Amino acid sequence: MKILVADDHDLVRDTIALFLQNEGGIEVTVAATLDEAMVRIDEAGSFDLVLLDYGMPGMDGLAGLKRAIAANQDKPVALMSGVASRTVAEDALAAGAAGFVPKTLGAKSMVNALRFMASGEQYAPVKWMTEMEAEATHPLADKLSAREMQVLEGLCDGKANKEIARDLDLQEVTVKLHVKTLSRKLDARNRTHAAMIARDAKLFEQ
Repeated sequence: MKILVADDHDLVRDTIALFLQNEGGIEVTVAATLDEAMVRIDEAGSFDLVLLDYGMPGMDGLAGLKRAIAANQDKPVALMSGVASRTVAEDALAAGAAGFVPKTLGAKSMVNALRFMASGEQYAPVKWMTEMEAEATHPLADKLSAREMQVLEGLCDGKANKEIARDLDLQEVTVKLHVKTLSRKLDARNRTHAAMIARDAKLFEQ
């Protein structure tokens, strides 16, 4: 079985790859961006399963999912995320994703879910989906990608770009780009205004 794991966070990507390799009988390929994942698919041909991080560079919401599905010759492509909403998960499944995997899933459950999807089944964790349903999605959150939400939360905490970059394991220039993009989406004049909009809307309050 061939599985491609694409995530820009080294620790997450390598941990999942290790889980799969320890199972035996699974050939794992890794990538850090959507473009790199597309190159891997082009080089190796289709995979039995492609697992994409929803918030990694190049994803552009569900547009990246659709690109990967086409490139993988309609073989299973799934999304994973640590911050995406239930709405995003449902939209992904409706767009043809083989499943939606929360990064909070335990190692054994993660491996079982990936095997399940590689066999052609669609996976969505019922407990997680139910819990997410109980949390009303904020309308502002729907405008932003998962990564933009993480950057915005850093802005609200008063962190500098360098601190946010360190927290999210990103380049500082990438954080600057996210700040520019999320500010545009929120009609904010600058980073301070973006943080003010988020705080006024109580975006990160539990």
